[in-house]
Amino acid sequence: MSNQIRDFAGQFGTRIEIDENLMVKRANRYFLLTEDLKRHIRDDFFFAGTYLGETRNGRFLPSFNLLEMISHQKGNRVIVDEKTEWLFICGRDIFARGIVDVVGASKKGDYVLVLNKHRECLGFGRLECDLDKKKEGVAIRNILDLGDFLRRETRQT
Repeated sequence: MSNQIRDFAGQFGTRIEIDENLMVKRANRYFLLTEDLKRHIRDDFFFAGTYLGETRNGRFLPSFNLLEMISHQKGNRVIVDEKTEWLFICGRDIFARGIVDVVGASKKGDYVLVLNKHRECLGFGRLECDLDKKKEGVAIRNILDLGDFLRRETRQT
């Protein structure tokens, strides 16, 4: 498996198992293929299988497919209430009062997946404080959320 994907998952205190024989790197993008698809793919493909993310300027940028895969593992995550869920996917940071549950990390600087009450992955962020000490203000800085794609689309038109 790509070290970048392994290292990215490790930021959340977890590991994911991906069959390296089914993972393909094309330019700076990573894809997970099925065995059947891998047998039929050509070297000049643009997109195939499940997109995992890409490396840009030496930094790994995950896809939401990869975040969802990581969210099914044991690792750092927070569950947020409905109001906070909406604000987060609109690009906002998370305030301590909107956090319903914390699993794993709770120290300043830790990365956490952000899930709604249905355990759906909304994105991820970085803790701005120790969660056991913070009662007011920003607790998690938004790094990537589901609304990012839509916001990028509106900026381009």
